[in-house]
Amino acid sequence: MALVATWSCWFFLARVTVIEVAETARLEVDQAAHGVEAAVGGRVTTSHLVLGQDVHAGDVLVELDAEPFRLALDQEKAKQAAFAPQVVALTQEIEAEERALAEQRGVTQARLDEADARRREAETAADLADTEALRAARLFAENLASQSEAQKAKAEAEQKRAAAEGTKRSTARIEAEQRAAETERRARLARLRADLAQLEGLKAMSSAAVQQLEYEVERRAIRAPVSGRLGEIAPVRVGGVVREGERLGAIVPTGQVQVIGEFLPAAAIGRIRPGQSARMRPDGFPWTQYGALEARVRRVANEPRSGQIRVELDLVPHPESLIPMQHGLPGTLEVEVERASPASLVFRAAGRRLAAPTMDTTSRTESSDGRTQATPSP
Repeated sequence: MALVATWSCWFFLARVTVIEVAETARLEVDQAAHGVEAAVGGRVTTSHLVLGQDVHAGDVLVELDAEPFRLALDQEKAKQAAFAPQVVALTQEIEAEERALAEQRGVTQARLDEADARRREAETAADLADTEALRAARLFAENLASQSEAQKAKAEAEQKRAAAEGTKRSTARIEAEQRAAETERRARLARLRADLAQLEGLKAMSSAAVQQLEYEVERRAIRAPVSGRLGEIAPVRVGGVVREGERLGAIVPTGQVQVIGEFLPAAAIGRIRPGQSARMRPDGFPWTQYGALEARVRRVANEPRSGQIRVELDLVPHPESLIPMQHGLPGTLEVEVERASPASLVFRAAGRRLAAPTMDTTSRTESSDGRTQATPSP
């Protein structure tokens, strides 16, 4: 009776740790691994892929044959370099023409001013000669002067007037010459500017071609997208050919290692919660010799993926642990979900066993209205 009483106390009052086990668990860095893929296809000329090697972002991992693009790039750069002196020469010529046009305008304006001064002088002399001719004609009419004097005064007035008209025509000629010369220089400037614009266009096209070729050369240098360690590499050999989009490796970024477990929805939903204790037993490291990795649940997914619930756990550090914290290390994960008495566990198991035949003996029948309903078997 004492034994039965002791066993009853243990059966109803003791607490047993209940665990959920995930056969699929692994160590992962808290940052996602970055794949290294070939942007273009080509023949491999250099490979720096070494499994486990530390790399920095931007390091060249694989080089593909880019010699045709490099040759075209050198040719295009030489063509682009020839444009620079031509542009400078045309620019200087345009500036010289603009200066010459401005100087020509100044010279023409000085000639016009001089011609205008002569015209005013000639008109003044012509007006004076006209006045003298009128006075001589009056004196001749009054018999105070001879006819020859009157005719001489009239001839001199006509001569002065003709000279004034000549200065006017000279001013007009200078203006016409200025317009013709300016039109010619403007036409030459327009041609030079058109040549310069065409040259600038060719230079811009050459610059675009250089950038395109540099881009093609750079695409054939496959670089590390992030800093980290090469955790996966493809068998790439010098002289081999890779296809566009082919995966050449994966870089595991430097970060904190965490435990990832994949549980069945029935075992995880509502049972595994943040803060629960857990331990991981890595494959290949006997727990009797190496022990286990202690962890604590951090996040639990709400929706299953591929029929599994993802659970993320933080490792509890133990400096004495001999297990290497490597990304991808597989193992088995055990999570403590609750502490219950043996009696409650037995009752749960019995309830599940009793519920299972009831569910198995139900059959599905279709009613006359097309709806499906479950009915117990006789």
